[in-house]
Amino acid sequence: MRIGARGHPERRLGRNQFAAPHPGRRSGNRRRPDHRGDRPVRVAAPSRGHSVHADRLPADSGIFAEYEVTNDGTQALTYTVLFDFTTSAGEVMSNKRETVRDVGPGRTARGTVRMGVLPPGASPVAQVKVAEVTKVPADEAPPAAGVCPSSGIRVTADQGDAAMGLRVVGLHLENCGTRDYTVDGYPRLELLDGSREPIEGVRILRGSGGITALPEWDERPRPVTLKPGERAVSGLVWRNTTESGTPVDVPYVRVRAKAGADPVTVTPRLDLGTTGKLGVRPWQREQRAQSGQRAQSGQPEQP
Repeated sequence: MRIGARGHPERRLGRNQFAAPHPGRRSGNRRRPDHRGDRPVRVAAPSRGHSVHADRLPADSGIFAEYEVTNDGTQALTYTVLFDFTTSAGEVMSNKRETVRDVGPGRTARGTVRMGVLPPGASPVAQVKVAEVTKVPADEAPPAAGVCPSSGIRVTADQGDAAMGLRVVGLHLENCGTRDYTVDGYPRLELLDGSREPIEGVRILRGSGGITALPEWDERPRPVTLKPGERAVSGLVWRNTTESGTPVDVPYVRVRAKAGADPVTVTPRLDLGTTGKLGVRPWQREQRAQSGQRAQSGQPEQP
């Protein structure tokens, strides 16, 4: 994967590196950025630990960075990139997550990430850096909002919740098709490492698995038939306790709603510590109130 600067001689970067040129301001009539913001800025992915300073920029709603994503692999990929907008001292003032979909082998996708409005009195933003990158096969990426896959089923993960070492991530299944869809039991899961290879040695337990007290998770599974527009919910629960042994991190989870269903790869980043176990909730009908509460809480779904 390679990122190059648009409008400047392209410089080949190492694999998994990003460059975000042209941080600056853009007005409503789409003038070019001002002189201070027109210099190219290159930032590297966390795997290389680099960041490059930009000129100081005014902290207003027009701050942006343009980027290019080049797929040097052999299959189409969907990328999700977290950009941090920081002060010259490295303090993160804002961040934005951008999903770049279906980048074919050898292809380059270009885009612009905008910072948004900072609160009054906030420190000026002077840098843009890549904080996190994930990439999944394009045909396994969760669909964009409002898009229904050919299967008629949307599977997504939310951003979850964490407290005192306990982690919970919701899995959501929506029948966006035209026919009824039935699930019975638990989603099928594959835990994958950073190279999307299977991770061994983690027990996937049905229900809460004694990890914590979650009565709904330990109910006996029942068939759930979803009419078009209806949803079901499952989830993952774990603790990040670290004792003796090597901690296990799981950046990717491949999910099938049931046996034989098309896989969807989500990125909940499970920090399992040394516990070696993960609890899974059975599919249960998602009530309208639950869906509304999630929307009100501002928890977006993620790939």
